[in-house]
Amino acid sequence: MDALQTALDEALGAFDFGAPVVGALRFGQGHINDTFVVHTQPDDLCCRRFILQRMSPAAFKRPDQLMENIIGVTDYLGREIEKHGGDRSREALEVIRPRDGQPYFTDSQGGAWRLYPFVEHTICYQSAETPELFAASGRAFGRFQQLLRNYPADTLYETIPNFHNTEDRLAKLKAAVESDPLGRAASCQPEIQFMLDREKDCSVALDAMRAGTLPLRVTHNDTKLNNVLMDDKTGEGMCIIDLDTVMPGLVIYDFGDSIRFGANHCAEDETDLSKVNLDLGLFAAYTAAFLEGAGGALTDAEIQYLPWGAKLMTLECGIRFLTDYLVGDVYFHIARENHNLDRCRTQCKLVADMEAHWAELEAIAAQYRKG
Repeated sequence: MDALQTALDEALGAFDFGAPVVGALRFGQGHINDTFVVHTQPDDLCCRRFILQRMSPAAFKRPDQLMENIIGVTDYLGREIEKHGGDRSREALEVIRPRDGQPYFTDSQGGAWRLYPFVEHTICYQSAETPELFAASGRAFGRFQQLLRNYPADTLYETIPNFHNTEDRLAKLKAAVESDPLGRAASCQPEIQFMLDREKDCSVALDAMRAGTLPLRVTHNDTKLNNVLMDDKTGEGMCIIDLDTVMPGLVIYDFGDSIRFGANHCAEDETDLSKVNLDLGLFAAYTAAFLEGAGGALTDAEIQYLPWGAKLMTLECGIRFLTDYLVGDVYFHIARENHNLDRCRTQCKLVADMEAHWAELEAIAAQYRKG
């Protein structure tokens, strides 16, 4: 029996599933945590399912802090959903504690495991197949902000320090260029210069936060479409998942990462840069849906800075890909030579396209400002 199977068996014994476990299978397409769907068979009911996860020790060094964040946010979300007449069991994750009452179970190898009920009759999409689907994800992430608008963000742990500190990301790029451990800097001078030319941009959102213009909020920090469970009948977003990166942050980062991921029609590693373009229609649709879901929770300043969120998240992602390429592809998995450099070039092209349409982006955001 391999080590993972041993740990899985220990975890299955640590939780009370309320019925006999009849199977536990690998589940989903995530690359960070080990995820299993657990099937149980109650005596007089249909099969009941659960999601059991072993949290990645490489990505998350403090599972205690991680789970304190998640339990605090999911409990709060559940109360708010019930207050507004919603279905807590379908609209918010719920952490099921192990038999010993702790926030998570630790196996004999030191692995940390958590358990959630499976949210039935939902679909997890990997890409926005239609504008309506993309907009539905925007409404869901906007509502996430609306429900958490009064949650004290400063009580959350920063599970990944400096995760969206674009100044820090650029500083790490400069250090990688200076050290150039693999002699790769010569092959990507245009991309390096592209980032350096936008050094002042890296401080725009952080300066606004330090000045008090942009408030600190509870942010998801990984707002891709596949982190929203969609109702299999209505197509609307039901439940936000993958809360590992819930931290204090800026709402424009959550908005911007969705735009980076979904408001274009190319893969993140597309090598034909002529195919890499911002879709203004998708940007407008997502903006309208996101703000509809937020229901007035955002300030005028936050709405004004939404285009900056899109640009900065794309720029930051490009900086990260380029840094990883320079130091030897140690963070992002690669499938081919120069994979991270290709990813960086895609982000650069998308940033350039945003800049070329900056007036239109600002005009779309301005439609929703009161001032």
